[in-house]
Amino acid sequence: MASSVSDTFLSLWDGLVQLLSQGLTGASWWQVLLLALVMTHITIASVTIYLHRHSAHRALDLHPLASHFFRFWLWMTTGMVTKEWTAIHRKHHAKCEHEGDPHSPQIFGIKKVFWEGAELYRTEAKNSETMERYGHNTPDDWMERNVYSRFSALGVSLMLIIDVVLFGALGLMVWAIQMAWIPVTAAGIINGIGHWWGYRNFEAADASTNISPWGIIIGGEELHNNHHTYPTSAKLSVKPYEFDIGWMYISILQAVGLAKVKKVPPKMAFGAVRPVADEKTLEAIIANRYEVMAGYARELREACKTEIATLKAKQADASVLKAAKRWLHRDDDKVPVAVRPQLAQVRAEHPVLDKMVTMREELRALWSSTNATREQLASDLQAWCRRAEESGIAALRDFSIRLRSAHA
Repeated sequence: MASSVSDTFLSLWDGLVQLLSQGLTGASWWQVLLLALVMTHITIASVTIYLHRHSAHRALDLHPLASHFFRFWLWMTTGMVTKEWTAIHRKHHAKCEHEGDPHSPQIFGIKKVFWEGAELYRTEAKNSETMERYGHNTPDDWMERNVYSRFSALGVSLMLIIDVVLFGALGLMVWAIQMAWIPVTAAGIINGIGHWWGYRNFEAADASTNISPWGIIIGGEELHNNHHTYPTSAKLSVKPYEFDIGWMYISILQAVGLAKVKKVPPKMAFGAVRPVADEKTLEAIIANRYEVMAGYARELREACKTEIATLKAKQADASVLKAAKRWLHRDDDKVPVAVRPQLAQVRAEHPVLDKMVTMREELRALWSSTNATREQLASDLQAWCRRAEESGIAALRDFSIRLRSAHA
């Protein structure tokens, strides 16, 4: 009898040891790591689809089933509260790169935002004024009031238990990865590097950049300059070579009736060239002004290349022009102070480039004006096109003719 009890106890003990070492799944370390990455990917997808594009910007509507799954998953894996995240992000857009921006590296410095972005988030979450002003139209049902917001730490605690039960001691590693994933990727990389380093498709008013043209690891949020240019768009990619995996998931959700896209980036249409630019042309240009300016920047870069080739053919020094080429198409406030003397020298020595920069600012004035009538703006556009086509600069002429074919 005693032997039977002893054997039973030893069997239970062995089972407990095995459970703690390998968990219920019995997965190997590489299988556990793979599952951890899958779970963190679901988390970042939840952030970009639910918190960012749906809740903060209303770029898409989600079916209650999808919406609640994302809420539940984020409660379990991050402990973030929808109202807090939404309010902080909306304030970021409202105050971007200015005093009051909760996490701008232009204000706090890149090191602060990258390494302490989560702390900046928690500090702002305690700001009742931010919650009241920017936290409207967020969930306020029974689950939100009594579970998700009230016990925000309970979900991640349950996640720890589940990870240990499923994966044993390796579950601690899985949980640690889950807890670090959003502070590193969202608070650090997106909020930090996404306003510090990368390429820009558009001269948005802030310092936002695209970290990579392939938005995969961070759910498409790598395309941050695109997002700040078109913040209410459910799709973050705009160029043929860009890929937004978050948009792929949204498309799948929409196909099965779990999402409805409300807005995507505008796309300028072109048709027959009008004899003169009219109010329809003006409407198309204003609606697609960022795309228009991006196209103008391409023409300006090509003009720089032509000027450099001309100098080389004459065996003249093109070093200043080469250095300025990177910045000549950028807005003045985005040009480093140290580079501005070079740009001034290039404009003084190259009348073609000077003319193109000057006319870029004149074109921008068409949608920057706040007191001109629609008729006056259309007249100004006609005058701009006439000067561009009579300038003797091929790039300006071709750009103007293309503008006259634009449709809203």
